Amino acid sequence: MQWLAGKQEVPGAIMGEQVLISGDPPITLELKASARARRFSLRVSRLDGRVTLTLPRGASRRQALAFAEEKAEWIRRHIDQHPGELRPMPGDGLPFRGTVLPIVATSGRAVRLAETGIEVPERDPHRTPARLCAFLKHHARLALVEASARHAAALGRPHGRVTLRDTRSRWGSCSANGDLMYSWRLVMAPPEVLDYVAAHEVAHLAEMNHSPAFWAQVARLYPRYDAPRRWLRDNAQTLHRYRFKD
Repeated sequence: MQWLAGKQEVPGAIMGEQVLISGDPPITLELKASARARRFSLRVSRLDGRVTLTLPRGASRRQALAFAEEKAEWIRRHIDQHPGELRPMPGDGLPFRGTVLPIVATSGRAVRLAETGIEVPERDPHRTPARLCAFLKHHARLALVEASARHAAALGRPHGRVTLRDTRSRWGSCSANGDLMYSWRLVMAPPEVLDYVAAHEVAHLAEMNHSPAFWAQVARLYPRYDAPRRWLRDNAQTLHRYRFKD
């Protein structure tokens, strides 16, 4: 095994370090200390296959690495089940508003939506993923700003800023001062899924919790929310497979 990087919060504590466990294939995992952890625990992300080993504060590196080596075959089996990342290029497909559209290289100078699919400039093909990312973010902002304003008007409460991020663990959030945050990847999902997430976050303007009162607000804004909520649970891994950065 080989250390790749090191970062210590306090002497003896492990926080955010990456290690490489030798073998076929080698395994890269991240070590994270947790004040609440009582034992070692391993997690292989369903979204991107990232491996995290959580350990109690004060645990030694030797113990952590010995545990990881002991579980190496278990880790490899779970990594093998991950479908892998996709880097969208001409000839591939890209989900947009719930439909996988072909990516077509043309002589144009910008990404645009056409009858043939999503057209991208044929020049500088290495920039295609970044161009597609900008295209998705643009359309996500338009859709999410509109949906947020519509649901906030129905609720009778104003919302704050709308920001977009590429979050792994949540599709949206609402801050105490009413600012809304969304994952721009929602524009890859069917429109009703994006609309449901907007309704969900706007409902937090009235109820900053997930109590029955909160879900009553969601139902008032988006009565048939069960289906899009289920769609997100079943398809989150697919939306996160697409990689737009090197």
